[in-house]
Amino acid sequence: MRRTAARAGASAGAGAIMGVAGPGPEQTAPVPSPAPDPAPAPAAAPMAQQRLRTEFPFELPRGYVDEAGNVHREGVMRLATARDELIPLRDVRVQENPAYLSVVLLGRVITRLGNLPMVHDGIVENMFASDLAFLQDFYRQVNAEGHTRAAVECPHCSEPFEVELGGSRLGES
Repeated sequence: MRRTAARAGASAGAGAIMGVAGPGPEQTAPVPSPAPDPAPAPAAAPMAQQRLRTEFPFELPRGYVDEAGNVHREGVMRLATARDELIPLRDVRVQENPAYLSVVLLGRVITRLGNLPMVHDGIVENMFASDLAFLQDFYRQVNAEGHTRAAVECPHCSEPFEVELGGSRLGES
């Protein structure tokens, strides 16, 4: 990489580049040697590297009751992927009854419920309706940038407040 340009009329020899006097009156002042490259500046202090939150704890209003009569209320739901939303569409149960979509979808994204060894659509299918409604709303909140509220400002008094934008069923707005 060339660091300096030869001046018009200056000798292009090594002596001219290094600032050594050469023949002829055209070289009146020595040419300073190029400064070494400064050390690369450290990157600006990286912002606290934000990690995407992919799992969200929840507590069911009533709880899932297993065959032994144990109630499971605390669980974890992960963010849904496009695949999670597409695969249930091929499920025969969903094709026959589109309302079944939320059951299959929730069975895919709930990763833990109480101390159950595994969560699947059969478990979601046997939940109380109030817990299913809760999970549908929670799914929507988690997968819509973490919430379904929007910050707004009163047009009259300019007071800030939040409004709920979510509907009452999975897929509604």
